[in-house]
Amino acid sequence: MLFEDENKLLKIVKYTPTIFVLTITIFILTISFWENKYKYEKDKEKIRLEYTQRNEEVIKQKVYEVYNYIKREQEFTELELKKSLKEAIDTAYNIAETIYINNPNKSNEEIKKLVVDALRNVRFNKGRGYYFIYENSGKNILLPHNTEREGKDFWNYQDAKGAYIIKDMTKLLSTNDEAFYEWYWYNPTNPDVQRKKIGLVKNLKQFDWFIGTGEYVEDFEKEVKERVLRNIKEIRFGNNGYIFVINYDWIYLSHIRENYIGVNAIKNNDILGTKEVIGDLLDIAKKGEGFYTYIQNKKPNNEQSIAKTSFVKGLDNWSWMIGTGFYEDDMLNAIETKKNELNQEFKEYLFKTIIFAIILILVLLFISINFSKIFQNKFKKYQFEKSKQQNIIAQQAKMAAMGEMIGNIAHQWRQPLSSISVSSTGMKLQKQMNILEDDSLIEGLDQINKSVQYLSETIDDFRNFYKPNKYKNEFKVQYTIDKVVNLIDSQFKFNGIKIIKNVEDVKINNYENELIQVIINLLNNSRDELVKKDSNYKKLVFINVSENGKYILLEIKDNAGGISTNIINKIFEPYFTTKGENHGTGIGLYMSKEIVNKSMNGEINVKNTIFDYEGESYNGALFEILIPIE
Repeated sequence: MLFEDENKLLKIVKYTPTIFVLTITIFILTISFWENKYKYEKDKEKIRLEYTQRNEEVIKQKVYEVYNYIKREQEFTELELKKSLKEAIDTAYNIAETIYINNPNKSNEEIKKLVVDALRNVRFNKGRGYYFIYENSGKNILLPHNTEREGKDFWNYQDAKGAYIIKDMTKLLSTNDEAFYEWYWYNPTNPDVQRKKIGLVKNLKQFDWFIGTGEYVEDFEKEVKERVLRNIKEIRFGNNGYIFVINYDWIYLSHIRENYIGVNAIKNNDILGTKEVIGDLLDIAKKGEGFYTYIQNKKPNNEQSIAKTSFVKGLDNWSWMIGTGFYEDDMLNAIETKKNELNQEFKEYLFKTIIFAIILILVLLFISINFSKIFQNKFKKYQFEKSKQQNIIAQQAKMAAMGEMIGNIAHQWRQPLSSISVSSTGMKLQKQMNILEDDSLIEGLDQINKSVQYLSETIDDFRNFYKPNKYKNEFKVQYTIDKVVNLIDSQFKFNGIKIIKNVEDVKINNYENELIQVIINLLNNSRDELVKKDSNYKKLVFINVSENGKYILLEIKDNAGGISTNIINKIFEPYFTTKGENHGTGIGLYMSKEIVNKSMNGEINVKNTIFDYEGESYNGALFEILIPIE
């Protein structure tokens, strides 16, 4: 007859292989699951990087195409202007020549009058262009926009740059029948200052005159700008690609939305933080070019608020900023597609692994049952050869060895379990940063790394929680709270949550790292409730610290609406959570209470409160922590 412990040993022999295979299978599947998650996150980041780089190249190329197009138009502007002046002056010359030829019986003075009368009212270039006539001696014969100066001597007249205009023209015409010339003159439509003018003069030798005309560069350039903007407005690429142009006075000159054109960017309010974003974009453009990521309130075609990365380039001689961009939701769609592909691959792998495990378990179970029978028969024979005392001693030795082995196994499992815990926390935090802009993403990843390092340290903190070798240190509460806020600030800003601090500069002698853990737990609980609120809701978290004799009072409150009266008395219980088993463990507040009450010799309480802030009334949860200074 076998003893009870011997039966247990035989059962271990019989079922251990099966349990071992089942355990290994579960372990492999768990590792595979996290590897799949890790691969997804890695591929997601790769897709994000490739998508960003590819689209940055595209939008940069589009902006450069428009920029180069404008530069070519600018280069041709003067050529077109000179061409139009040439056509105009040839027309005037032909009129004068025709009058001269067709009136042989008239005196020279009569013919001159006919020429002047014929050209006086001629206008061209949308009414801006007119003709002027001078004698080679400098006397003005025709000046339609300023007739009172006709007959005056302009020989010593200088423009704004000090050039002797008539002298220069006659000098050029002394060696050429016609010549182009640049000078500065008062624009009749805007006579505030002298403006640059390009003109063409031509000899009328039969009268000892020269005739000329000119165009103000800014007037002709205005037509070029209008033509350029019309063409830019028609540019489309990709799903939502378009070119926008804003001048250095913040006015939209071109945009896919007609009602934005001619309106100040601040008034359009198309961007979250319009004044800051447009100011930054203009600064980039004025310095040359660059990329910038921001939130656009309304994406074309779907009117949704979405992150957008734009490339802008400055056109300084026209004081224009040229830009275009791409939207983050297109990248997220690509990431989601990749996630679905990986999930399908994992399901197929999971199915094959489970089938293999079932077959292996059945085979091992069959072998172990038969092996246990053989072992049992041999063990019975062995029992007859040993005395009862020997059996007891042997069994005790085996049990002790098994206990030691189990302890070793448990010790060896600690590191994998710890790695899995840290990895899952990292994955969860990375998943929350799906739509961050590039700069904020880098900052967020740095913060995640700090968080992971801190969580790793807290493992030892929990392990040493009741050990006598823990020590206190003196620290400033204000500095500690600043460290906490820096650690979580990017997550809170991303979710539109504002942290308001009112902290007295007080030192205490206690466990700083454990206080940090408590504060993070409380702030994260506030964050989880506030993110449920509408995006237009003003989300607030307050951190107040005051000194009261031998204690400090640390208060953390929010405006998330408070805690239900049905559960407010249960929130410090272990494993109690309102977030569902996939989103919360229910030990955060429990550990916070354990740390404050048992380790820090303090007290923590919670209640709902109503308070006013900036003229508005709010209600939310208030956590009060009382900690001794010494």
